[in-house]
Amino acid sequence: MENRKENFSEWYNEIVDIAGLSDKRYPIKGMNVWMPYGLKAMQNIDRIIRTNVDSRDFQEVSFPVLITRDQLSVEFEHVKGFENEVYWVTRGGMDQLDVEMALRPTSEAAMYGMFSLWVRSHADLPLRIYQIVSVYRYETKHTRTFIRIREIHFFEAHTAHDSYDDAERQMDQYREIWKNISHELCLPYMIDQRPDWDKFPGARYTLAFDTVLPGGRSLQIGTIHQYGTNFSKNYDIKYLKDDGTHEYVSQTTFGLSERLLAAVVGIHGDDQGLIFPPAVAPIQAVIVTIPSKSLDVVPYAQAILDELKAAGIRASLDTRDNYTPGFKYNEWEMKGVPLRLEIGEKEVSGNRVTVSARTGGRRRQIDRGDISRSVPELLEEVAGNLRARADEHFRKLSRKYDSIEEMKNAQGLVLAGWCGSRDCSDAIEGKLELGALGFNHGSEASEKCVVCGKDGKIAVFSRSY
Repeated sequence: MENRKENFSEWYNEIVDIAGLSDKRYPIKGMNVWMPYGLKAMQNIDRIIRTNVDSRDFQEVSFPVLITRDQLSVEFEHVKGFENEVYWVTRGGMDQLDVEMALRPTSEAAMYGMFSLWVRSHADLPLRIYQIVSVYRYETKHTRTFIRIREIHFFEAHTAHDSYDDAERQMDQYREIWKNISHELCLPYMIDQRPDWDKFPGARYTLAFDTVLPGGRSLQIGTIHQYGTNFSKNYDIKYLKDDGTHEYVSQTTFGLSERLLAAVVGIHGDDQGLIFPPAVAPIQAVIVTIPSKSLDVVPYAQAILDELKAAGIRASLDTRDNYTPGFKYNEWEMKGVPLRLEIGEKEVSGNRVTVSARTGGRRRQIDRGDISRSVPELLEEVAGNLRARADEHFRKLSRKYDSIEEMKNAQGLVLAGWCGSRDCSDAIEGKLELGALGFNHGSEASEKCVVCGKDGKIAVFSRSY
């Protein structure tokens, strides 16, 4: 396997293949096959997302994949932002369609015509819905599994509110939701307000959650958008006020994709392979039996497997006798299983198990009677270790610089003063190949621009995926 630090890109491609997360040999570029192990990991991420939004009164929906050209063209700025990425359907069977239809690149155009039918009065607000679906974008750049693809596994939440202030409170809630999700995924991040030329088409402003992978490039792993009334005025989404007048709703959205899985793979893995956070891991604990000539250890192992499953642990039992224990240890380490439980003759006779954590540390002996209590505790310990490692890596690749000269050899998320102008952003990108991710959210103190010297604020620059 490639060295992760020396050649992250090759390591990433290799581990996605050998761990069985995805198969990119499907004959359409950028449209890959989700393999069972990778799909289960993504479904666990989806479950974390659903838990967090469902608890805040969001309702799940599922909209059609096709959008008519007329629907998509209602909001010009929005469609212009996607015009080079849309897949068009122009024929049904052998018949030319009277109305061309697009595969959704995102779902504003599909949803908001329905919002105008659903929202009638103040009692219908706030409206909070979401869906987890495939969206389609004609990506012309170099595709990379889970990072830059043409069929995107996409979570999108859409809301409508009776005021801009209430929509702003929704933006605050999104940040809380994201904080909980990132905690479960053990992912560090910054929040950056995208420059006006890089915000979501049609948004008043966009906040992005940015992290950094071991190769030194940043990865956008989530976005939230404040639309104000930009879409509701075009799609005629209004509500009746108490005084008998009508008002346009204010809207927001929140988007996440399988880039979350890419970040989990890239940030937590090592030279032995994947390391899954327990909340994401398809298998949280694997029991490996060590064959014995004098004792059948499988019934003992099976009983422990049953106990772990009853305790809500995603556990598996590996009794394959055509592979050595060492081979099986390496395989499960490569697949990123957080805990390995070893059971041989010594464990059975001693009424215990031997436990090894994927994050390292000493092997432990656990009494048989403590299994259902100790394993969840060890899983939380693994999660804590992953958060600490990821935070340390993030700090090393997130530094502030006071001049362009200092920034020349910078990697990761580069923090520096910026006035906000496109000219100064272009100057930095031209000299250093660092693009502007935008002003760092929460850093309000004045800071001199490293290009022009004018007053500005702390902004984040990087080479991005």
